[in-house]
Amino acid sequence: MARQQHIVTDTSDFFIDLVFYNYILKYFVIIDLKTGVLTHQDIGQLDRYVCMYNDLKVNDDDNPTIGILLCAEKVETIVKYSTLADSNKLSASKYLLYLPKEEELKQLIDNDRLRFNAINEE
Repeated sequence: MARQQHIVTDTSDFFIDLVFYNYILKYFVIIDLKTGVLTHQDIGQLDRYVCMYNDLKVNDDDNPTIGILLCAEKVETIVKYSTLADSNKLSASKYLLYLPKEEELKQLIDNDRLRFNAINEE
């Protein structure tokens, strides 16, 4: 729907990197792109964007907005002790600048699966 969407509140201006809308499931998807390591400020910013979008843009027949934070590197401790741990509406994921080889991709998926299972067991 938009790239660098400008959202205005009564006190501030914000620019959301990417906004999509799923017409079948009826919800907005906000994607925030970060080129560095994930910080708690990044998570707070995405949470704020999702709340703002739910308040300012979502219609009565829409489902709540989903936020995705794509970053060059994520720190598991920050993810574990942030709003991401308790939310099914926000997620953070690492992205790569190149397409990995099949074996590398399998290893990345296996590592993420192990970390996910370990976090859920705690």
